[in-house]
Amino acid sequence: MNRNDLTEQILHLKKERNALILVHNYQRPEVQAIADYLGDSLDLARRATQTDRSLIVFCGVHFMAESATLLSPEKIILLPVLDAGCPLADCATPEMVRAARLQHPEAVFIAYINTSAAVKAEVDVVCTSANALKIIGHYAKEGRTICYLPDKNLAAFAEQKLGIKIITWPGQCYVHDRLITAEKVKILKHSHPDAVVVAHPEAPPEVLQLAEIVTGTAGMLKAVEHSRTSEWIVVTETGLIDRLHREYPNRRFYGIENAICSQMKLTTLISIRDALEKTQHRITVPEPVASKARQALNRMMELTL
Repeated sequence: MNRNDLTEQILHLKKERNALILVHNYQRPEVQAIADYLGDSLDLARRATQTDRSLIVFCGVHFMAESATLLSPEKIILLPVLDAGCPLADCATPEMVRAARLQHPEAVFIAYINTSAAVKAEVDVVCTSANALKIIGHYAKEGRTICYLPDKNLAAFAEQKLGIKIITWPGQCYVHDRLITAEKVKILKHSHPDAVVVAHPEAPPEVLQLAEIVTGTAGMLKAVEHSRTSEWIVVTETGLIDRLHREYPNRRFYGIENAICSQMKLTTLISIRDALEKTQHRITVPEPVASKARQALNRMMELTL
């Protein structure tokens, strides 16, 4: 079946089921094209709370669908590919957090949103790439010892920007940490000297030093929207560049070759059609994990109002 036929099937099923399709910025271009909303993981989870539709297809990875479930427990959240995970999220487990708490009982534990619900249930507050500096800075001003997990690069970025010391975790996103390198960025800068470099804080410090702007995917979109700059070097997963090319066809965007998250690319039009047709795969979070994880998410939202 060709792409057009699959798209028609999906749109028909979506209308028939009164469903909403949420799609992360790193998804395949053809998946982005059928989205009701495109965004980062937190923005999409918030979108789920704002709709009156009770069936939501979340095109992303497992922790993202969990976050949507936590914030909209009354709704059916479907993940088209059950095995779509996040290697960064896998760098922290509930057992590891509990052990770290015993070592650092005085610390406030802050978890990146790229963690499982079970890990979120073990920490004090959650943060995203967009609000990490604000959340970490809030507790730093209180004089608290801070343990941030699981991304070591975002922690290093926060340390440098806030001038503090953080108890960090040995975790990283393989796309930003290994597939994206300073040498690759330098080659692009040499080829496109007028381009603005915007980089994700999950990249290593030596990459971030080459960037004019360091921000998450939502911040990257805003930077392009509010600037007249016509050339950009976009240092993150290639899916965002697909979106930028589509939304700003008269500008030029250069990305890091092969900076591809294999987990994000597992979702296909066929898996979305099957999710709508068979109501699969529903993501649930059992109690009391859900209540505890929701508290950590809600605390983040209170601190970023």
